[in-house]
Amino acid sequence: MEKKFKRTLITTALPYANGPVHIGHLAGVYVPADIYARFLRMNGEEVLLVGGSDEHGVPITLKARAEGVTPQDIVDRYHNLIKDSFEGLGITFDVYGRTTSATHRKTASEFFEKLDANGEFIKKTTKQLYDPVAGQFLADRYVTGTCPHCGNTAAYGDQCEKCGSSLSPDELIDPKSSLSGAVPELRDTTHWYLPLDKWEPRLREWILEQHKEWRPNVYGQCKSWLDMGLQPRAVSRDLDWGIPVPREDARGKVLYVWFDAPIGYISNTIDCVGDDWQKWWKDPETRMLHFIGKDNIVFHCIVFPSMLMADGTYNLPDNVPANEFLNLEDDKISTSKNWAVWLHEYLQDFPGRQDELRYVLTANAPETKDNNFTWKDYQQRVNSELVAIFGNFVNRTNVLLHKYYDGVVPEPGTPALPDAEAEREVRLAVSEMETLIREFKLRDALREAMNVARIGNKYLADSEPWKVIKTDPERVKTIMYFATQICASLALAFEPFTPFAAAKLAESLGMDRLDWADAGNFHLIPPGRTVKPLPLLFEKVDDAVVEAQVNKLLETRRQNMLKNWKPDPVKAETPIETFDKLDIRVGRVVECEKVKKSKKLLRFLIDDGLERRTILSGIAAYYEPEELVGREVCFIANLPVRTMMGIESRGMILSARNADGSLVLLAPSADVAPGSPIS
Repeated sequence: MEKKFKRTLITTALPYANGPVHIGHLAGVYVPADIYARFLRMNGEEVLLVGGSDEHGVPITLKARAEGVTPQDIVDRYHNLIKDSFEGLGITFDVYGRTTSATHRKTASEFFEKLDANGEFIKKTTKQLYDPVAGQFLADRYVTGTCPHCGNTAAYGDQCEKCGSSLSPDELIDPKSSLSGAVPELRDTTHWYLPLDKWEPRLREWILEQHKEWRPNVYGQCKSWLDMGLQPRAVSRDLDWGIPVPREDARGKVLYVWFDAPIGYISNTIDCVGDDWQKWWKDPETRMLHFIGKDNIVFHCIVFPSMLMADGTYNLPDNVPANEFLNLEDDKISTSKNWAVWLHEYLQDFPGRQDELRYVLTANAPETKDNNFTWKDYQQRVNSELVAIFGNFVNRTNVLLHKYYDGVVPEPGTPALPDAEAEREVRLAVSEMETLIREFKLRDALREAMNVARIGNKYLADSEPWKVIKTDPERVKTIMYFATQICASLALAFEPFTPFAAAKLAESLGMDRLDWADAGNFHLIPPGRTVKPLPLLFEKVDDAVVEAQVNKLLETRRQNMLKNWKPDPVKAETPIETFDKLDIRVGRVVECEKVKKSKKLLRFLIDDGLERRTILSGIAAYYEPEELVGREVCFIANLPVRTMMGIESRGMILSARNADGSLVLLAPSADVAPGSPIS
């Protein structure tokens, strides 16, 4: 039998404060956590949604170094941007804290000191890479070199971003320090380790026996780690940015970010509720949930629980509903390549349309496998679901209510069979929604919410009040009363998913509170209440909007190609006599047009100084024909005639292939007479 809890503590993975958040973060962690928290609040349950920025770690120091500013400058900038972005999307954190706060520094230090005093750490000396010029040990990301798998010369000591391989610094070919460029040396350094192997038996019992209900991806990854055997893990490292290890013999060392960051959940709770924090972390009547992405499973299911076990006074998480990854336009989201839809930019480009993004990310949530976000799918879901189903039903009901009754809810007559059937179906959908949400199947729950709108549309279409009003106006009163009750259930059903639209709908219906127990209640909006006119809840997404977003991504891809482009190696030597055989000249374009039935070819009529010749060139994707007329081009005049698409081509127009793959015509920098030779 499932245990009942008095309250629920929900934590969300702490995003690194070295950049903004993107749709991958939202789909994997923050939108699902907010949906669940909103649902619990609607049920009158005590819930605390805790989030915050992870402000320590190597990525932040790298960002600061690249920009020539301090790490504090970086985290101050991005913490505020991230926090404001979450608020803009309607993520209802009870607290959104930061790991540079005084509370966190004190909490993390005391956590370490307690475990240290109880003998829970192992002190070990190992060899690590050291920069003899910079005079410091190197974190993995401070070491670069050639990837042994793909040959990428800019691989990091922990990962190759070109092929995606996980690496260690000693695997790199020709490693160098990113601080000074020096070749790193191996030197002895001492650190403190948490012996995860000590907690392996208890972790096995707790996860593999007591939590078989966890998602297969979570359970499976945990089992894999446990089956491989756990090893001690360092809780300190040699850095100058972070929380100093609270020991006299640990000068110059800070708490490793994986140890530091999850304690942020505790310190942020303290900042939120003060002295009441222990009931959220230590009372057995509190359930703890970690909403994370799959890359954080091991930290939240094995490492952090081992820390809590070592302390001995904390609750362990009851569930860790981790999502898989979200790709973007069939490619992996990459912050370093700027291949992402950034939340703060979305809020600027789509003002007042937050619900659309929340809806699409939930409808396409990567709950069981990696999923893909495309702007075409975004458009399709908004237009054919939010607008055509949910918005359409609410708008039709509101318009008819004002047309027939000046917005006043009519007194219904005796319900007919279609009315009772609609009520039954709505109640079933709402009941199924509750089951699915509590099982963390939010994508399926959203589908049931939309089914309520489908039931409403079918009810109106079958009842045809616009026709019946002419023959049986009393019957229409019952129809419109029932349609209004379905609208009320929609406001409740969509509140966790599209809270801005739900609030507008509830306000128009005069609903002063959104209580989940009222979902499916067909007596919620009483006869005689005046329903306010309601503007359209959703608007269609135009093709031009989608095209602009796709072009934005294509430009990002082009910039990435330019940034990473390297020319091909020089070909084998060729005798000058071979080159002299080519007759390369300058010509002027007299005519230019697209070749029919060809996507690539343009037909040029060239004045070569002696005559006019036709040359075909495969550059139609890069130029409009009319812009080329009158321009000078370079061409090879003495190639054999070649027939393409039924047209004889007498020569080859020269172009250069740019780093982004585009073709650029070669032309002289000054006016040159047609027929002038190139030598």
